[in-house]
Amino acid sequence: MKTSWKLEAKGLTLPRLVVAAAVSLALALGLSSCENVASYTQPSLVRVIDASYIAPAVNVYVEGVELAANIGQGTITSYGTLSASASALIKITAATGGKALVTTNGTILAGHQHSVFLTDNGTATNSYEVTVLEDQQVAAASGHSAFRFLNQAPKTGAVDVYMVPSGTTLANTVPIVTALPVGGTAGYVSFTSQTVTMVITPTGTVATKYSSAALGLTGGEVRTVLIVDTQLTSNPPVQVFTANDVN
Repeated sequence: MKTSWKLEAKGLTLPRLVVAAAVSLALALGLSSCENVASYTQPSLVRVIDASYIAPAVNVYVEGVELAANIGQGTITSYGTLSASASALIKITAATGGKALVTTNGTILAGHQHSVFLTDNGTATNSYEVTVLEDQQVAAASGHSAFRFLNQAPKTGAVDVYMVPSGTTLANTVPIVTALPVGGTAGYVSFTSQTVTMVITPTGTVATKYSSAALGLTGGEVRTVLIVDTQLTSNPPVQVFTANDVN
């Protein structure tokens, strides 16, 4: 009875002690759960874009994981899942094997989307460059589409890009990208979604190098567009490869 009296004097009966113990346990479990969530690292989504004119068919490895196999110019792979890394080892080899054509390190951010972008160096024979691009990972705003352009057309040179609305002429359309240089990347450009034709011309001219089929854009689309020469002769038309980043 003495023990019971002391507990009541402090405002704690045995039933209340049971409740207090349960609350303490719940708090402890909650804190443990928070700690587990805080220590969780989101994976990264990574793909490969091959824009090299001179590389053979290649395999691409990131942190020892084969991300692409036997790909050539114009290939844009689907995204693969990798662990984040501040200095991920990227190695590109010929599909037939042998020593690496190029190795480098790149930052792969947790919870982000990236493209491993293979291009030619242009300053040395059989020399390549690898760049890690950060891709947009959220849909474009409602009623809008977002396109990014990569110009890898050295014979064509700098380009202008138009999105010509259905029923409108090129002459009456303002380009969404102007003077994009060879090797340049135009960050995601947002515009009103509608049915359009994508037209590419050398900068400052209306000499069409590329005209797409009608693109029925409804909103939210995010795309990456790779522009390359169809031939390494003078004044060739360009070829376009388009990848879905979101939607």
